[in-house]
Amino acid sequence: MSVLLHRIGRTAYHRRKTVVAVWLVILAALVACVAAFGGRLDDTFSVPGAQSQQALNTLKKTLPASSGTNAQIVYTVPRGKDVTKPPYATAIADSLAKVARTPQQDAVVTPQQAHTVSPDHSAAVAQVQYPLQRAEVKQSSLDAVEAAAKTAKADGLSVSVGGTAYGSRGVQVGPGEMIGVVVALAVLVITFGSLLAAGMPLVSALLGVGVALVGLMALTPLVSVSSTAVTLALMLGLAVGIDYALFILSRHRSQLARGMAPRESAALANSTAGSAVVFAGSTVIIALAALSVIGIPFLTVMGLGAAGAVLIAVLVALTLLPALAGFAGERLVPEAGSRAALRARAAAGDGDNEDKQGGGRDTMGARWIRFATAKPLLTVIAVVGALVVAALPAGDLRLGLPDNGSAAKGSGERVAYDTISDRFGPGFNGPLLVLADGPATGPAAQRAALGVAKELHGLPGVAAVAPPQPTKAAGQSVIEVVPAGGPEDQRTTDLVNAIRDKAGALHTATGETVSVTGTTAVNIDVSNRLRDSLLPYLGIVVGLSLILLMIVFRSLVVPVKATGGFLLSVAASLGLVVALFQWGWLADALGVARTGPVVSFLPIILIGVLFGLAMDYEVFLVSGIREEWVRTGRAEEAVVDGARHNTRVVTAAALIMFTVFAGFFPTDDAFIKPIAFSLGVGVLLDAFAVRMTLVPAVLALVGRAAWWLPRPLERVLPNLDVEGSAVTADGERATGVPTR
Repeated sequence: MSVLLHRIGRTAYHRRKTVVAVWLVILAALVACVAAFGGRLDDTFSVPGAQSQQALNTLKKTLPASSGTNAQIVYTVPRGKDVTKPPYATAIADSLAKVARTPQQDAVVTPQQAHTVSPDHSAAVAQVQYPLQRAEVKQSSLDAVEAAAKTAKADGLSVSVGGTAYGSRGVQVGPGEMIGVVVALAVLVITFGSLLAAGMPLVSALLGVGVALVGLMALTPLVSVSSTAVTLALMLGLAVGIDYALFILSRHRSQLARGMAPRESAALANSTAGSAVVFAGSTVIIALAALSVIGIPFLTVMGLGAAGAVLIAVLVALTLLPALAGFAGERLVPEAGSRAALRARAAAGDGDNEDKQGGGRDTMGARWIRFATAKPLLTVIAVVGALVVAALPAGDLRLGLPDNGSAAKGSGERVAYDTISDRFGPGFNGPLLVLADGPATGPAAQRAALGVAKELHGLPGVAAVAPPQPTKAAGQSVIEVVPAGGPEDQRTTDLVNAIRDKAGALHTATGETVSVTGTTAVNIDVSNRLRDSLLPYLGIVVGLSLILLMIVFRSLVVPVKATGGFLLSVAASLGLVVALFQWGWLADALGVARTGPVVSFLPIILIGVLFGLAMDYEVFLVSGIREEWVRTGRAEEAVVDGARHNTRVVTAAALIMFTVFAGFFPTDDAFIKPIAFSLGVGVLLDAFAVRMTLVPAVLALVGRAAWWLPRPLERVLPNLDVEGSAVTADGERATGVPTR
């Protein structure tokens, strides 16, 4: 692999104009595809094979209005007034008449028809039904509903609009999200000591992200792509794109500082650091692509979309970056005597030690490694103990999917949600639909459905049951059941399970086959499927981690230690997520709109992404330690001398990752905010607590045993040559130091 990457780097450097032109043509072609064929984003969740999904598919044919989405218009009157009396009743009727003329809607259900007037007559709710899924409802249609409904405000009514037709529409990238990019640029400038060198990783990453996002949007006519999938691809593509370019470019500048010719240096950096980038990117891609085995379409697209963004980031780093290095040429060489030159020469192993190169001053990274390994057992106990304490809240982890109750405070959908909860009860924001289907027809079918409704009303956790509504299918009815708890309440989940448990008894008593569906039931089934898949998926990732690291480092201790550290990072990150988003610690200070269950797909996304990033940092740190061990045979000294050269690059990479993820945290999107928080915190914990503290301490503690591998495994395991030894041993062509 290293030989191939060497050739790719050398070719890209030599034919740099062609390489840049090819990437620009690809981007332009994808933009043209989106302009010509691009569709809409789809935030609909579905669970193939689940009872709720099967019943929903049936309703799409027999009662489209019930299977589609809806908008809720909430009218409230001043204290002491009656919403059913003039002039308020007249104003509501006039506004609903205008709503009935808006596009795409199938029906407007008045508060009197739906029996949705609050007991104290202070609020009333009308429904606008769409025989479409939320992604198919145009924003202009929703805007028209809001404009028509709010004409009633002239008569003193307060009007808010919400419902399932509203929700996450993805993150609109603006100044807030770009703060992370600005901070990343600052970190790169400090790391390289050169604005030119700092700009190259950023330019290559932005082009890669552009290709990835436009490519994902080009697929929307063929597959359902959620706004969360696009945002995740943006976050990951930008973060890994900068980091991968940083790793390769830092090696390139180190070699230039030793006097290597720019062309050979670019090729050699591609074969050495590029090999590690391929390994790190492959682990992320495999972990994200493995999300498709869970069998939930939106998660499959999310995983494959993010994996595609990472793949493009790897390809850009291996081709476009050498081309940009060709344009920069010798201008990337650090100035003689500068701190950047001294650090680069030390990182390349030139000179006795970095202390001498730096005029007797040790680097912060070297000082930290020495501190961590001075008393390794104490360091291990302290780090593991701190991570375990941070992980304790994860034992109370509850999974769910956010609704409009998690929308930004003051938004129309949030005001409507809160008003309905206060005046009608939280269950009115997430009613269940019970599909009753039996052999009887006519009056007999109606009597059977009424019998089902009566039995449902007697279940614990039921606030109200609406009369059965016949569908187009003979003998089939839909019964709306309002839970006592909200959509994310555990009582609602218990009620869904209770109805399903009672289905057999209902069939015996009434002859009706009963199934539970609706948005709330589908969300519950999605969360259950994800929860059940969490441990098997974690097992796949852990097994993959052990095998890959055993192949890379030819060791048993290193893979076990790396995997154990990864599990601690994931557990601690989840613990902090639970403390903030579920328990509400510091929620107001950090702008969390509402606490409740954690986004159901967050743990799996965190495991997949953090696994790849953890392996990334592990390879870059431990490969240097292994090189020193192979060269000197002194295990204790190898830990400090080997890790010190890469600590600065890993620190910069982790800080860049953190700032990119943190840039998305201020968003009000209930899906993206916790994901950004978990990934940002996870990167910090894994890079600084695990890789740069726990890992050196463990290696110092076990000494020579860290590099032991049983002979049978040594013979069986392939050699990936991640360190590029096949090239560095290939004579003067690759490793010589020609005169510039």
